Amino acid sequence: MSSGGKVKIGIIGGTGLDNPDLLEARREEYVETVFGKPSDALIHGKIGGVECVILARHGRKHDVSPTNVNYRANIWALKEAGCTHIIASTACGSLKEEIVPGDLVILDSFIDRTSKRELTFFDQKTPGGPSGICHIPMEHAYDDATRKILMQTAKELGIKFHPSGTSVCVEGPRFSTRAESNVFRSWGAATVNMTTVPEAQLAKEAGILYASVAMATDYDCWRDTGEKVSVANVMKTFKENAEKVTNIFKTVVPKIAEKDWSKEIQEAKELVAGGAM
Repeated sequence: MSSGGKVKIGIIGGTGLDNPDLLEARREEYVETVFGKPSDALIHGKIGGVECVILARHGRKHDVSPTNVNYRANIWALKEAGCTHIIASTACGSLKEEIVPGDLVILDSFIDRTSKRELTFFDQKTPGGPSGICHIPMEHAYDDATRKILMQTAKELGIKFHPSGTSVCVEGPRFSTRAESNVFRSWGAATVNMTTVPEAQLAKEAGILYASVAMATDYDCWRDTGEKVSVANVMKTFKENAEKVTNIFKTVVPKIAEKDWSKEIQEAKELVAGGAM
């Protein structure tokens, strides 16, 4: 363990990450926050001796749609559980030829195209929630130090990944039209998904160091050839490649714990304090 204090890793994802064998000393805890109930139980345990908390974003039965995920309750629950970091996985559509279905992308930015979600903890209407307003800076959108360790780990494991990429977050649950997909491509975006927002920004408001691994499951609908995006094809690719993400997370957790995070954790707290009014 680093000399900079104890880290605790929140892991948000789905398929493969709820494997009972992933965690040592596993226990489940159902909680309720001031923002309501999280998507599912918090699953506490250890990976390589490091304390972790796993949370299924869409519920373990995958019965919560992207719009209806209580992102605020999810992040607040991980904050109250003492998480210093969150590493997340997300399925996405590829907007670039070179990002082949099955490839991983270590995201570094996002574009918000959602319209129906609660985007901040500082809503001035939740009893027990933080007061005031917080104008949180979102650049960098993801924690660079955590991203670098994820990239190093993927490289060591021999897993193909792309070291950067902007993800367009759409409301869903529908997929894009071709016109929309081509607009996103014209913006230079690498992927399109339905869950990055507000998860990433809420983690920043909570003072938690957040990074995300996106798995390309399809080419969305912009290509003139090849299979079009569908639930069946998305799930097939995701299940075939979920082990990659699981292996990265299992390997990266002890690596994160080796680093002294005192500076980054303090800066994350100061960022929130500096944005509050």
